[in-house]
Amino acid sequence: MTETGGRRAPALPAGRWRRRVRVLHDDLWDFRPDPLPVSVWLRWLPHGLLCLAAFGVTLGGTAQLGDDGHLRPGAAFVIALAQGGAIVLALWRPVAGWWLSMAGTVVGAVAVHGRLAMVAGVTFTWPWSAAGIVAHLLVLLLLALRVRTRVSAEALALTALVTWLLQGVWGGSRYQPTGVVAVILSTVVVVLGAALRGRRVARAELVEQTTLTTEERARRTLLEERSRIARELHDVVAHHMSVISIQAQVAPHLVEHPSPELVENLAGIRQNALEALTELRRVLGVLRSENPEDPYGLGDPGTGTAPDAPQPTLDRLDALIDNTRAAGLDVTAEVSGVVRPCAPGVELSAYRIVQEALSNALRHAPGSRVRVEVAHGPDGLRLAVTNSRPRRPVPPSPGAGHGLLGMRERAAMLGGRVTAAAAPDGGFSVAAFLPRDGTPPDVLDPPDPPHPSTTGDQTP
Repeated sequence: MTETGGRRAPALPAGRWRRRVRVLHDDLWDFRPDPLPVSVWLRWLPHGLLCLAAFGVTLGGTAQLGDDGHLRPGAAFVIALAQGGAIVLALWRPVAGWWLSMAGTVVGAVAVHGRLAMVAGVTFTWPWSAAGIVAHLLVLLLLALRVRTRVSAEALALTALVTWLLQGVWGGSRYQPTGVVAVILSTVVVVLGAALRGRRVARAELVEQTTLTTEERARRTLLEERSRIARELHDVVAHHMSVISIQAQVAPHLVEHPSPELVENLAGIRQNALEALTELRRVLGVLRSENPEDPYGLGDPGTGTAPDAPQPTLDRLDALIDNTRAAGLDVTAEVSGVVRPCAPGVELSAYRIVQEALSNALRHAPGSRVRVEVAHGPDGLRLAVTNSRPRRPVPPSPGAGHGLLGMRERAAMLGGRVTAAAAPDGGFSVAAFLPRDGTPPDVLDPPDPPHPSTTGDQTP
């Protein structure tokens, strides 16, 4: 405890002082390499300019210390070389460069101190020479650009402390004081460097956050699309399970004297089918939204039943095309091949792919001509939706640009594929292949879609 104006001021505990000294040592005794990054626009030009400035500081410092400071040429050159070399060293090790600059300044001030009044009429700038001030300002700037603000503040405080000890405590007989100017300029440089570093760090964090947000949005869109696919396929699966349950219930009545084992097995099949239907309804209650107008189920999870409308198939393709024509697009459709029955999931996915492609054409190519092709083959369905160049200005779209993601998810689920690319005439083409039974074909390379084009990840 110390006495201050009759009042006792509490002193810091010894442990706290030791912690502060340890922090100061860790901050200013860090000689690890930290190279100055290459500029995006200027490349290596800043490094070259700083090396040129170091060369000028060395020449100017040698002349000033030798002529006005009356030092021997060898001693003047060594001190000036330390000050100029501190700039070059700070390009790769900023803390070490700061220490070298401080050491050159202190040694130069001590060496010149006894010669300040040797020649009448000559006033030496002391304790900081002009070359020493320039060198130290550049070193502090390089330091503040790459270390934390606390470290820059500590270096500035020690610079001010050393300046005060040399000029305020030690002093000299006759000189031009430069301590105040050096400290003020050093403060300005440190504040500027810290602000530039904070701006660079904030920009880097913003870029990183934007990247994470984009990835999270894409991941969320993927999950939403998979949830939508699961909701739509529920009706298909539930239909088959209901048929199994009914057939298992009716089967014993088709046999004149069914054995007890047969009746028991069929009853077990029916019971398992009913339990599977119950579990499907529970899962659907989680996936569905209470609002039937929310097709992606982004609202609050509800427990209501699914809408009663059946899931669409290619039989409703004509109605879809008519609705698209009514919206302002010139749509033509062509169905080729022998129509064969497909798995319900394939029919549903084919309809949704064509629907999404037409929706993209409406949104991104207003007034264009659209051609829809559906080719039935022995191995599966081939779909192609191609639009021409838009005839009207394209309005800004509020969508997230993940329309192709849902198409690819549906095709991949069935063992198919979707390709999309810009057409040579300025339009856009989406082509898809879906295996007929919803499983990947035996051949390694399935046939190409109707309009082969360069694959790409562009979204219309």
